[in-house]
Amino acid sequence: MTSSYAKVIAILGAGPGLGMSMARRFGREGFAVALVSRTDVRHAGYRAELAADGIESRSYAADVCDPEQLREVLARIAADLGEIDTAYHGPAAADLGARIVPLPRADAAAVRASFEHAVVPAVDLVAAVLPRMLERGDGALFFGSGLSGLQPMPMLGTLAPASAALRMYVLTLAAAVRDQGVYAAALTIGGLVERGDIHRALVDQGAQLPTLNPDDIAGTAWRMYVTRDEAEAVFDAFTPAS
Repeated sequence: MTSSYAKVIAILGAGPGLGMSMARRFGREGFAVALVSRTDVRHAGYRAELAADGIESRSYAADVCDPEQLREVLARIAADLGEIDTAYHGPAAADLGARIVPLPRADAAAVRASFEHAVVPAVDLVAAVLPRMLERGDGALFFGSGLSGLQPMPMLGTLAPASAALRMYVLTLAAAVRDQGVYAAALTIGGLVERGDIHRALVDQGAQLPTLNPDDIAGTAWRMYVTRDEAEAVFDAFTPAS
């Protein structure tokens, strides 16, 4: 079945925070929305939320950290909805948090594990979708990255070098493809994303940390998609505005 929509956005690592905000923002612009997450437990609720806003969507269960599952789900999306115009690769924050090791205690295996979960899946996504984007001379790729890739944040340990590598990978990719019609950008996030799973868990524990509104981030992403004149937007809830 082919969608009547002009463009398709794939939300990889869809969750209740930024993933759903990206889905709503691009969906309002007429995009067909494909939601991908590891299990389908919450998919019916996500689709209902989008339908309430007049947005049609489909959902898929796949582990996007598994290269074979990633390729298969992207092929299914293209078959169901049409070629993917835009992909958003969300950070697997819960998984990465469990793997953080303070750098003074980290060995090569600990650092490598963060790279394998933060950087390698992003590269696999690019390998899967970029060739067709280059053939068409059009397409967009957004990657959620962390503020620890931009400034030292010792509490994030082994996540910091992986975040830095992901950020520079995206920025370098953006420079490499910008004259070929494809747009790539990093959404560098410093703060708890409201409505996200980690935010909800910490609120339940009584934690009080600076937060970011995912609708604001998604709105910025849409503006970047339209203007295509910047390869990164930084959202820093930790640094007081001067």
